[in-house]
Amino acid sequence: MKIEVAVFGLVAAFVILGTLITVNAPQLQPAGAKSGLPVLGKAPELAGIKGWLNSEPLTIAGLKGKVVLVDFRTDSCINCIRTLPYLKDWHAKYADQGLVTIGVHTPEFEFEKGYDNVKAAIAKYGIKYAVAQDNDYATWNAFQNRYWPRKYLVDADGNMRYDHIGEGGYAETERAIQSLLAEAGAKVAANMTKVKETTDYRSIGTPELYLGYGFARAPLGNPEGFQPGTVVEYRPAATSQDNTVYLYGSWKNENDRMIAVSDGTVRLMYTAKEVNIVAGGNAGLAILLDGKTLTSENLGSDGALENGTARVTIDAHRLYNIVSTPVYGTHLLEIRAEPGFELYTFTFG
Repeated sequence: MKIEVAVFGLVAAFVILGTLITVNAPQLQPAGAKSGLPVLGKAPELAGIKGWLNSEPLTIAGLKGKVVLVDFRTDSCINCIRTLPYLKDWHAKYADQGLVTIGVHTPEFEFEKGYDNVKAAIAKYGIKYAVAQDNDYATWNAFQNRYWPRKYLVDADGNMRYDHIGEGGYAETERAIQSLLAEAGAKVAANMTKVKETTDYRSIGTPELYLGYGFARAPLGNPEGFQPGTVVEYRPAATSQDNTVYLYGSWKNENDRMIAVSDGTVRLMYTAKEVNIVAGGNAGLAILLDGKTLTSENLGSDGALENGTARVTIDAHRLYNIVSTPVYGTHLLEIRAEPGFELYTFTFG
């Protein structure tokens, strides 16, 4: 969970994720009915946007008469990615009734500022609504935001009426959308999006782990530790701890990532079902779990079996799913990396 950086297991603790199922028992909300949602103040204007995708430039003032959903997100954030099925569904269901969805892409890492990277993510996840590039955090700061993801609802008069931080709260958010659309004069069917539970956040025992010295919230397990701006030869530690990253080989310490200078190894004892990494560079990885190569049963969606070895090819800066086991558990992950591998963060599901 990214709450500015990472607050684990609080907002996301009761998130339900899975396949979208729409219940077909629509009931119309009376057009013009007052929602009962409080007025939280006038909505700030979208400021300092560097580029737009899927849309011409938009403004809050120019959208008067519409209900606007502003979603702060960034492409490599797994918490943001897990909200996309709901956002896409709401856009499809309510755009014709007056809902305008704007994804405000505020990058966490430098590579996320690239227009082509954002465009590729939009294509990958099938996003059809407007996306604004907030590379300088101008809109983020105008909204006084500190969280990924975060959703605001703006009513037809330009007032802030709803604010939700993090994952979860999907039914509550959809009811707020319906209420504000009805308040604006739309006849809205009150059928809700339901989901099938596939992720149990209470079973995840490892928080998000950052590798850059400027982003890290916990030290490396190696005695050499972080050494800003230098290449360090990391050697095996005498003991090991769970939920702690250990490096082996030569790695360059960067503000937001570690870069393998030689053949390198990363070891981590974690508790979860899914393991993702934000990574970049051009390098091949061999993935082992509990000392054995991954099989088709526990290989992540970005991996492949090559001559009996589980491998992941890193060819772009993005989020990679490297492990997907059938059940939650504690495992020793080992990544054997070629030179040039750039590792930003681990996230879990």
